[in-house]
Amino acid sequence: MRTRIALGLAAAALTAASAWLGVEVRERSQADARDQAVLAAARQSALNFTSLDYRHYDRDSKNVLSGATGDFAEQFAAQTAELTKLVAANKSVSEGQVLEAGIVRSDARSARVLVVADSKVTNVSAPQGTSRNYRLQLDLVYEGGRWLTSNVEFVG
Repeated sequence: MRTRIALGLAAAALTAASAWLGVEVRERSQADARDQAVLAAARQSALNFTSLDYRHYDRDSKNVLSGATGDFAEQFAAQTAELTKLVAANKSVSEGQVLEAGIVRSDARSARVLVVADSKVTNVSAPQGTSRNYRLQLDLVYEGGRWLTSNVEFVG
């Protein structure tokens, strides 16, 4: 009788431990998938932000805005007309490249990501091009099933 009770308790403990481990694995898998989605969105946003061409500026600015929301979207949209003139007058082309990205923090609704990006910029005053290095802090929010950039700050 004692053996049966002990086996029953052991089976119950193993079942509970298995269920707990299953939940932990599922939650970790979901968090990993979320972090990958956050990093992909941040990388694309940084690439869009650092890759602009005066010959396609309308398309390029729409790419930036398609991944933006909140204050960042409003500020960028408000500056688009002026930036279009400036980029066209200078015949500016910026070819961005994301070198590294890392999550500072993230949860189900928001994230902060640091991005290291470089770009080669050519324009009328630098036809051979100059290198620019960017250290960006991007804040992202989860809206409508997508991670969107709500703020961009230049850091370091």
